[in-house]
Amino acid sequence: MGRTGARTSTVAPETDGPEDRKPQSDEAHSAFAPPPGVEQPPGPEEDQQTTSEFALPPGLTPEAPAEPEGSAFAPPSTYSAKESPAAFTPAEGFPAIRLSKDAPWQDRMRTMLRMPVSERPVPEPVQKQDDAGPAVPRVLDLTLRIGELLLAGGEGAEDVEAAMFAICRSYGLDRCEPTVTFTLLSITYQPSLVDDPVTANRTVRRRGTDYNRLSAVYTLVADINAEDYEVSLEEAYRRLAEIRRNRHPYPGWVLTVAAGGLAGAASMLLGGDMAVFLIAAAGAMLGDRLAWLCAGRGLPEFYQFAVAAVPPAALGVVVSLLHAGLQPNAVITGGLFALIPGRALVAAVQDGLTGFYITASARLLEVGYFFVAIVVGVLSVLYGGVQLGAKLNPEGVLDSVERPVIQILAAVLLSVTFAVLLQQERSTVLFVALNGAAAWVIYAAIAVTAGGSTVMATAVAAGLVGLFGQLMARYEHTSSLPYVTAAIGPLLPGSATYLGVLNIAQNNMDAGFTSLARAAALALAIAIGVNLGGEMARLFIRAPGSAALRRAAKRTRGF
Repeated sequence: MGRTGARTSTVAPETDGPEDRKPQSDEAHSAFAPPPGVEQPPGPEEDQQTTSEFALPPGLTPEAPAEPEGSAFAPPSTYSAKESPAAFTPAEGFPAIRLSKDAPWQDRMRTMLRMPVSERPVPEPVQKQDDAGPAVPRVLDLTLRIGELLLAGGEGAEDVEAAMFAICRSYGLDRCEPTVTFTLLSITYQPSLVDDPVTANRTVRRRGTDYNRLSAVYTLVADINAEDYEVSLEEAYRRLAEIRRNRHPYPGWVLTVAAGGLAGAASMLLGGDMAVFLIAAAGAMLGDRLAWLCAGRGLPEFYQFAVAAVPPAALGVVVSLLHAGLQPNAVITGGLFALIPGRALVAAVQDGLTGFYITASARLLEVGYFFVAIVVGVLSVLYGGVQLGAKLNPEGVLDSVERPVIQILAAVLLSVTFAVLLQQERSTVLFVALNGAAAWVIYAAIAVTAGGSTVMATAVAAGLVGLFGQLMARYEHTSSLPYVTAAIGPLLPGSATYLGVLNIAQNNMDAGFTSLARAAALALAIAIGVNLGGEMARLFIRAPGSAALRRAAKRTRGF
């Protein structure tokens, strides 16, 4: 009997024979079977089901079914619309962001890039795409190729991102995020919050100075972004290929002559006469040819700059040894003006001020290498000249000379030749000449006539150059670099650089490094002034809609 509790009841098969109806053993009875004589309990009804321990008690209503899995907008179960605070969305709501179509596309795209992704306005229906939708890989590839040309041409990182963003939105890819660094371009497109993103990138390996090509790329981007002019992907690729195959507007010998004219004009700004002009021009042209020779042999730009700085310094030492009554300092300083990387410096500071710190650091490092190369080239010649007895007086290098008419004409010539070296369009050269002359007049009025600080005079003059250049660029719907870079040529710190190198060659280390620090301060004043002038220019331009009412994002202040 004690083992019956561990067994279950077994049912014998039903048979018709009497021999099968004998009593069964106790082991065949279940421990839960009622004994004989006890009334059987009523069986369960057919519709009655076993209740779960997780079933709701009577009187409670079940909750509404949850959102299907994968919904990005399902509120949490603890959310209550009546009890939610008003801190996330004000009672009056967020203002609708609308971008004015009258504003230039650069300003509209830059404004959108500075917005959070969730607050960007939804684009209007695009007519530049087929019924099946835009070809995402081809649009991304076209965007990267155009961005590569802009970045390689010296454009700032924010302007490159604005151009890439404008191209994607023009072809219907509104949920895209471009990223620009010094050598890498990437862009990510995500069709929706639940779709996988598509990412493409491109590496910038070669850089060249051709503002004519830069203007052509800006024209292509403006046509793609225009509402009244439709540019298909095939047409955009064809025009981009034509821009890449486009020859430079000036041949090589014209560039060499322009380098000589720039050096000669710079020597005239420092008080040189016609003989000094010709000697400085000869040194700069010889250095330019040597740099071309090094470039053809595949040497890096560091050695090209170092080799190009040797002939002007050598001619200056020769003039000093001959005692011809000329100004060797003006000869050497004029040759340095053609080598100072003003374009890269302006782009570096602009990237830093707009928040692209990685690109700005890389550009500043590049500028630093170029400065070191110039110092090495000039210092190697000056050290030998000092040993030979060359009379190079560092005190007369920075003496201010007042020759207004000659210096204004020299500033015009310097700006024009600088524009030719940058391969600018001929239509922009006239404005560059006027902008460079105005920059020198402002600088001379503050630093020479009024006796003010040269750093302040440089910053003010560069600010006006940036202001006029930015306004002209917005009027022409193109980049501001062709109107700004060449115009800052008369302000470049060639004298301070040469003075620092000369003091180091004469073993005056403290004075030498002080002069080099002064040259760096002047260079930063130029770059900051140009950027500030460009930001001031946007105050005179029609703001891109209500987005302009938004304040700039706050940043941490050390805590």
